[in-house]
Amino acid sequence: MTESWSRRALFALEPERAHTLMLTGVRWAHGLGLLRRGHHQQAADAGCTVMGLAFPNRIGLAAGLDKNADAARGLAALGFGFVEFGTVTPRPQAGNPRPRVFRLPDDKGIINRLGFNNKGVDHLVRRLRRAPPPGVVGVNIGKNRETPPEKALEDYCTCLRAVYDFCSYVTVNLSSPNTPGLRALQHGSQLDKLLAGVTHERDRLAESRQRYVPLVVKIDPDMDAQQRAAVLDALIYYRIDGVAATNTTVSRPESLVDRSVAEE
Repeated sequence: MTESWSRRALFALEPERAHTLMLTGVRWAHGLGLLRRGHHQQAADAGCTVMGLAFPNRIGLAAGLDKNADAARGLAALGFGFVEFGTVTPRPQAGNPRPRVFRLPDDKGIINRLGFNNKGVDHLVRRLRRAPPPGVVGVNIGKNRETPPEKALEDYCTCLRAVYDFCSYVTVNLSSPNTPGLRALQHGSQLDKLLAGVTHERDRLAESRQRYVPLVVKIDPDMDAQQRAAVLDALIYYRIDGVAATNTTVSRPESLVDRSVAEE
């Protein structure tokens, strides 16, 4: 009954307003001591080790829910095996014009065209420095909308340097469909340049900090088999530690029935 009531209450609000209210509630609940990590029992065999990181369980919170790490400690207290913050960009940006999030309740889905709206990497780092969450923490990094493709590597390296000391791993987001031209970075010489650059920067940081932080690349689900094979070959060649599969699709299956399905 409570769950049904809370769902109805949140669905009465515009999606982004409900999202903000939820994050604020998590922050307040944690601050009042209502969320305790120890309250969530983990099965003895639920954990796993991936990329040299020990995950207490296999269910994590993906990037996108808390782009700015504003509710970092509260979310970490909910019992996830990991939490990933971002996507964050070097400079703050507003994202795409509203409305940009659409519920598909009849299809149990959602359409978003947020466009990397975030408060910038400096804000995220301040949050993680001030209140570092326990457990495995990922940070998802991207480029600013106005940054041209030939300078994308600079944006990714700027973010990588900024977040390196405050996370367990870093995800390089090349696959959001909501930033013009971003998905082109997954292919050909652009992908080679970017992977070579970020792995070189990570290795330099690992040597200077005496701490290795794994790199994950987030790919899109809309590639054909040939494109997917080429991307995976490149990830293996540059010894990328992991793959986040996958980002948001741009497909619209004919089975969808909600009236918002026409939104791009």
